Amino acid sequence: MKKNLEEKIIQNTIEFVQAELKNAEGGHDWFHTERVYKNALLILKQERANRLVVILGALLHDIADYKFTGGKEEIGPKKAEVFLKTQQLPQEIIEEVVKIVENTSFKGGNFQQKWTSKELEIVQDADRLDAIGAIGIARTFNYGGYKNRKIYDPKIKPNLKMTPEEYKKSTTPTINHFYEKLLLLKDKMNTPTGKKIAKKRHAFMEGFLKQFYAEWEGKT
Repeated sequence: MKKNLEEKIIQNTIEFVQAELKNAEGGHDWFHTERVYKNALLILKQERANRLVVILGALLHDIADYKFTGGKEEIGPKKAEVFLKTQQLPQEIIEEVVKIVENTSFKGGNFQQKWTSKELEIVQDADRLDAIGAIGIARTFNYGGYKNRKIYDPKIKPNLKMTPEEYKKSTTPTINHFYEKLLLLKDKMNTPTGKKIAKKRHAFMEGFLKQFYAEWEGKT
């Protein structure tokens, strides 16, 4: 595929996603997608993969997140597929990108992923990097506020053995989400670049939690 056509498709995709996510929740809006896109480009510098598939996967990965579609996971992939068919793309690229949209999201610590590719690994890392560190903390509390959840309740312990369905329906306090997802992501990174960045962001979250508990107890 010619480079100028690829760039046109990427620009069309950016404009499509911006329009679709215009009124999205702050942690899953265009700016989240843009950060994932930038993370993917950063990882691509060190990885051999289909650049166009990675970019389109990153841009479309949250086009209809199941958290905002009543738990229906099929809506995002279908919406991505319908859009991609309007572009001048080979069918095999469309199918790969749709697979990435189907498989990028974290579905709980016990979920066993059945399909993978180098392109998916890059998009997953790019997405998961935006779920940890300073941005990850901000997004987590933004979503907790959006869902009117408690910040923390010492009586409600994190559940690390949730099935994907239980994880999807969970309404536990926001601090629990650190243990049920965010702190698990460092060890789930796929690429050397993702692992390196995740290590630093993971340490930042550990420092935040230490300070949080100290303040909660009125110790500092």
